[in-house]
Amino acid sequence: MRTHYPRTPHLPWSPGATSDDVRTTGPGMLAGFAGREVVVTEKLDGENTTLYADGLHARSLDSGHHPSRAWVKGLQSRIGPGIPAGWRVCGENVYARHSLAYEELDAWFYGFSVWDGDHCLDWDRTVLFLRGLGVPGPRVLWRGVFDERALRRLRLDTARQEGYVVRTTAGFERADFGRCVAKWVRGGHVQTDTHWMYAQVVANGLGPAAALWDARSGADPDTAGLLRAVGADTAPPAAGVEGLVADVADRIDGLSVRRSGEDRLAGVLAAALHGVPRAALASRLAAGPLGMATARRVADLVGLCPALRRPFPYPDAERRAGLVRMAEAADLGVLHALAGALSRSGGADADGPVGSPRSGEGAERGDGPGECVEWSALHAEEAGLLGPAPLEPLRAGLREALAGAGIGDGGDDGSADAADRCWAEARLAYGQGKLTAAEEAVAATWRWRDGASFPRLVQLCGPSGSGKSTYARTLPGVEAYISLDDLRGARGSRADQRDNADVLREGLDRLDSALASAARRGGTVVWDATSLTAQQRGLAGAVARRRDALVTHAVLLVEEAELMRRNSTRTHPVPEQVLTAQLRRFAPPYPGEAHRTWYIGAGGTVEDTAGTIGAPTRTAARTAARPCAEG
Repeated sequence: MRTHYPRTPHLPWSPGATSDDVRTTGPGMLAGFAGREVVVTEKLDGENTTLYADGLHARSLDSGHHPSRAWVKGLQSRIGPGIPAGWRVCGENVYARHSLAYEELDAWFYGFSVWDGDHCLDWDRTVLFLRGLGVPGPRVLWRGVFDERALRRLRLDTARQEGYVVRTTAGFERADFGRCVAKWVRGGHVQTDTHWMYAQVVANGLGPAAALWDARSGADPDTAGLLRAVGADTAPPAAGVEGLVADVADRIDGLSVRRSGEDRLAGVLAAALHGVPRAALASRLAAGPLGMATARRVADLVGLCPALRRPFPYPDAERRAGLVRMAEAADLGVLHALAGALSRSGGADADGPVGSPRSGEGAERGDGPGECVEWSALHAEEAGLLGPAPLEPLRAGLREALAGAGIGDGGDDGSADAADRCWAEARLAYGQGKLTAAEEAVAATWRWRDGASFPRLVQLCGPSGSGKSTYARTLPGVEAYISLDDLRGARGSRADQRDNADVLREGLDRLDSALASAARRGGTVVWDATSLTAQQRGLAGAVARRRDALVTHAVLLVEEAELMRRNSTRTHPVPEQVLTAQLRRFAPPYPGEAHRTWYIGAGGTVEDTAGTIGAPTRTAARTAARPCAEG
């Protein structure tokens, strides 16, 4: 059923209201906002448009064809399969220039609300759902508990901005629209002599991020545009890369279950950047428009891909556990699509060309990279791991059961840590085939439900100057802090590397004693060392396993230029060649190497997580993009 978008009332102080507009004037007209959280977004100068699974219309239900609607029709054909029956996406078609000229749009359609029948989704779920489709939302100008004075103080550049829209962050019913949504529009906002529909169509300009949103929405990827958007390269793509990117996009689109826009973007970017070392790729992309969550997933796809193109070095009985660990880091369907395309193209991975089989069962069969990928995909399909977020039913079931027992339900940190520990142990048992359902996970994790029954280890991972010590000082409840630099300093000099073996032994002994003491109270111990490689991390990890500690990898991803700048201003700088060598050796841990992983950016805050029982960014986006699966 087609439904027209309601008329949005003007706020009392909106200068653009005309005599026939709806206004929020009179006593109590703003009562719907009072005491409630609202979000204020930029109002764009375009044509109100509603998209469905099987079509679209402008504000008028019988709107016909117009050249300015051709692009948005193409968008609807791509994202329509991701819109459930009975749902609609409302937004602004800004392809044609109206009164304002836009030059740096993210796309020619911005979504601002999503409706399930007569119910408008809450704002946060709206943003996740739109992102899953590959549709940007308008820029957020303000968010907080409704404050008329604060909104009246908002200042817009009326030569470039039409106005703003206020809505409650909570969802609402269509009948309450006039109490939950209102707008402010600049005075004289229609400033053209001829209505835009009867004038020559002039397209608004797109900015560099448009290539990213096109890829998210299912369009043919523009490889050169993608590389420019993430600041990876200004030169034309290398020979064969455009074909590889197109092949990966086709393979992702051909998966049996539709992927979210973010998963598709991650896959095509991994194809375009597959030759870049993973650590450098993650830190570089995280500093750009993608943000940490997508950046590290692109890098993890690049890093994990070679493993699928080589013969599995262990008995097939252990392959399931390895695939489950991979599924925490990457979408296995997208990962196999990338690996398959690389095998077909003969491309090289970041760690060099993939050669002939090395040893083990695959070598005896004579499997090449393509056969190895196909063999891995068969195992993943048999284990039920090729779909989007295959571990989410287990995670959600365990989370619900633990919350019912008051564990991990937003209470104290010990409760949250206990829930994360239960999820880590359930994930391990699931990979080993010891359990298959949430009910079994609940029964199998009883011993870790008391947060005071085990110590915590936070293991910092990152090159010198990445902010490890600064971040560690923000952690609450730290009982012991073990820094190898401090131990070297106590011997005479932090820079003296001659006694590294003795310093390491002393540090590990102190770690063992600290964890034994912390176990009695469920306390936290911090291990401050670069921990650049899996081998280095494994030394402290072995002590943690012996003491049954909850291990958290705190991974600091800061791009090289910023590290060099910081190092030059440090009280104890490391030689430039040493820092360069650290960057070359840095192999960040993958999710699953520890119970959980925190990813910290240049700002010193956690920007993404893995292994936590709370749904991470990627899983939340996928869930929001598949509402029909929620019942």
